[in-house]
Amino acid sequence: MLDPVHELPDAARLAAYLRDRVEGFESTPVVRRLPGGQSNPTYRVDTPHRVYALRAKPAPAAQLLPSAHQIEREYRVLSALAGTDVPVPQVQHLCTDEDVIGRAFFLMDFVDGRVFVDPRLADIAAAERAALFDDMNRVMAALHAVPWQTLGLADYGKPGDYLARQIARWTRQYRASETDVIDSMDRLMEWLPTALPHEDVTTLVHGDFRLDNLVIDRHQPRVVAVLDWELSTLGSPLADFAYHCCVWHFPAGLYRGLAGVPCPAGLPAEADYRRAYEARCGHEAGEHWDYYLIYNFFRMAAIVQGIRKRVLQGTAAGADADEFGRGARVLADLGWERAQRWLARRGARP
Repeated sequence: MLDPVHELPDAARLAAYLRDRVEGFESTPVVRRLPGGQSNPTYRVDTPHRVYALRAKPAPAAQLLPSAHQIEREYRVLSALAGTDVPVPQVQHLCTDEDVIGRAFFLMDFVDGRVFVDPRLADIAAAERAALFDDMNRVMAALHAVPWQTLGLADYGKPGDYLARQIARWTRQYRASETDVIDSMDRLMEWLPTALPHEDVTTLVHGDFRLDNLVIDRHQPRVVAVLDWELSTLGSPLADFAYHCCVWHFPAGLYRGLAGVPCPAGLPAEADYRRAYEARCGHEAGEHWDYYLIYNFFRMAAIVQGIRKRVLQGTAAGADADEFGRGARVLADLGWERAQRWLARRGARP
């Protein structure tokens, strides 16, 4: 059984279960925890002739927040995207029987490649750096263009009112995991619903599209797999893209941000990167771009507050969860400061 969050699944028990459910699964595998994954822990599963990745819910002792850690949704969207222009691992099996390893999980193919953490990409050449950012842009535009209705995802979310529903959702999640009073977070939760932009476009959205959730080909600057679909749903492509662009607004000391630091040659400016995305898919934020960024600061603050709560409970999934989870106040402050500047430009009072 898998009681403490950092323990590995029982390899023999896992093999006995998968042998008759996954074609070609053989022998007792070697199971290793993969780095990252602040929410759902992920494991590498090596068999004699094939390598898989296993993605599981957190430890049974964890007090899971409502609507969080839904690996069943991850499995469903990965299955639907197979064969589209969005590269994803091939899924093999979903297990919702928590008696097997102590929690629900799914098995997918392990995609070999490079995983970069620092968006400055200091260890590769300028031309490859530029090409990699452009390919990330291409994949995100492709994601927002997939025909989700014909992929069997028409009920994967609710079209319309995405931002209003998300703000309400993350407000509830934040309140459920609140450990300290953060004044700027309270202000954002009050203000965001009052300034919603009009939206009439619904696409499939990833919800956590960032560099370290991508697998890059070992020999060329090309995305070969998009991982971590736990937060995916039907929603606003511009909100999804703005989250991806938050890295240009984070200071270097916060989640490896690009703001205020010299960047290597080849990295695009945010404005150029945004124009490339808009040219590819036609979605334009116009005057509401700052609102989408502010919304994402708020949303990320709620997410990392949940991580902070799990740290205090002793059930956080990532080895760096304590440091990661301390960022809620910083994120909320960044969001409210930007909201005040945005309002001041419009002559409105915060």
